[in-house]
Amino acid sequence: MATEFLLENIKKHVTLTPADEEKLAETCQVKRIKKKQFFLQEGEVQRQLVFVIDGCLRSYSVDENGFEHILQFAPPGWWISDMRSMLEQTPASLNIDAVDESEIIVISKSDLDRLYKEIASFDRFFRILSERSIATHQHRLIDSLSLTAKERYTNFCRQYPSLITCLPQKYVASYIGITPEFLSKMLKEPIKK
Repeated sequence: MATEFLLENIKKHVTLTPADEEKLAETCQVKRIKKKQFFLQEGEVQRQLVFVIDGCLRSYSVDENGFEHILQFAPPGWWISDMRSMLEQTPASLNIDAVDESEIIVISKSDLDRLYKEIASFDRFFRILSERSIATHQHRLIDSLSLTAKERYTNFCRQYPSLITCLPQKYVASYIGITPEFLSKMLKEPIKK
């Protein structure tokens, strides 16, 4: 069932043969992660790519003052990783943990590299995913430099509509780059017409 969700996600972008689907399914490992459990901690090397089936994961860094800076949320149907650590097999600069109890599929780096060679459509799928990720991160950077906190909050709601009601406000605040106190005050302000 879990691999079927993954295959549906991939087939939205590329065509896979039954043989391709079988090869992919053979490499997938389904895991459960408890709420607040780490998948990856800063300093470890990421050796598996993660696809979220159920629940939600987040990636973040912690600055020298102990403040978390959330880079990404991964609800069902999203991929998450510390890409530099995964690609270069170097220590991670990000933490990845579960916001909620989650079910994930992991694919090891060695299996991923093999699938890229053996399944042209799989290689194309990840190129499409990478291009979209780069575009999203560019826009997020521009937004963080040029938009108000309220505009960044509106964009967050648009990007993660299923999460806005279930995430702690401190996570939302961290993602948009403000303090939880400022977010609370901002949300209490009357809407201007």
